[in-house]
Order: sequence, then structure tokens, then C-alpha cells
Amino acid sequence: MLHGLIAFWFKLLNDWGYLGIVLLMAMESSIFPVPSEVVIPPAAYWASQGKMSFWGVVLAGTFGSWLGSAITYWVARWLERAIVVSFGKWFRITEEKIARAERFVHRYEAGGIFFARLLPVVRHLISIPAGFIKMNFLTFSVMTTVGSFVWCWVLAKFSLHVFEKNPGVDIIADPDAMVHMIKHESLPLVAGIVGICALYFLAMKLTAPKQQA
Repeated sequence: MLHGLIAFWFKLLNDWGYLGIVLLMAMESSIFPVPSEVVIPPAAYWASQGKMSFWGVVLAGTFGSWLGSAITYWVARWLERAIVVSFGKWFRITEEKIARAERFVHRYEAGGIFFARLLPVVRHLISIPAGFIKMNFLTFSVMTTVGSFVWCWVLAKFSLHVFEKNPGVDIIADPDAMVHMIKHESLPLVAGIVGICALYFLAMKLTAPKQQA
């Protein structure tokens, strides 16, 4: 099933170009499970082949991330919390996760939004509590855009580096080869993400409710 989804996402990117990037990254920044790691790398590959431009890929990814986040923010702001929690369970978004994210946004505000945009999984969740607490939308948008831009730029640059080291791999004919190649070459990037995650979990621990004696 995963192979079929990846092949479908690749075809969408190939057929729709920048619009495909915007659409998939908007989904990635909402509750739909489309990982940016299978959107930006193939787009960066096509940029290296001259079909798209590098900065076009980064900007389309950034705009798509903001768009998905903004939609999620306003849905969470307009709907009752109980409704979001009820439907969120189908996407593994539990009330406990939302409560922790709310405390995180309350404590770190704008900086917390930027920080969350750099973390896989967390980036699609952070818009919900931001909407719940009615965070200033301009502040939310600015930090979401900056964080998304950094993430898309890093992922695109890393992908180009990987493709340059493996010129013989045809990722269009074999999408699974790209996934394997990115995973194999991603140790430095993973190390950076692990460091960020360590800070994130520390923040989660500091914002967790204190145990009653």
C-alpha cells in the first residue's frame, strides 16, 4: 500500500509540478499523513533535471506548508474542542497530545511554532492548539512560514546532495529506490533531528503537569 501511495504522489508531482508540491505539502501540514520526505526530494530531483527550479520547489513547499497549517488553525479555532478531539482519534491525535501541545504553545508562543515546524509529526499537530488558544494569526503565519522555509530548504539541499552522490539511480522508475537512498544517506540529517527532538522532549517534560503528591 505504501509503495502505491508513493508512486501516486510521485505521479502527482510529475504531472502538476509546483501545484502538486503545494497540494501535498498542504496535506502534510494538516492531519493527512503525507510525509514531506517523499514530496520535497523528488521535486528537488526534477529541479536538478531542469524541470523545476530549486527555489521554486522551496517556495512552493513553504507556501503549501503555510496553507495547510492555516486551514488547520482556522478549523481548530472555529470548531469546539470536543469535536476536534473526537475526530482526531482517527488520525492518532489524542486529547493528551493536544493538551501537551497547548501547554507548549502557551509557554513558548511564537518560538514554539517555529521550533515545531522543524520536527516530523509534530509539525502537523501544532496548528490545532494554536487555533484553540486563538493565537494571533499574523504571528502564527510568520513563524510557520519561516520554520517551513528552513525545513524545505534543508530537505531540498540534502536531497540534491544525495542525488549527486548516486547519479545512476532512476527515482522515477523506482520510487522505492529514492526512499531507500534518502534513508541510507540521511545519518547527518537524522543526527540533527535527534538533537532537535531531544530539546523537544525536554520541553514536553518541563510543560507536563506536575504529579500530585
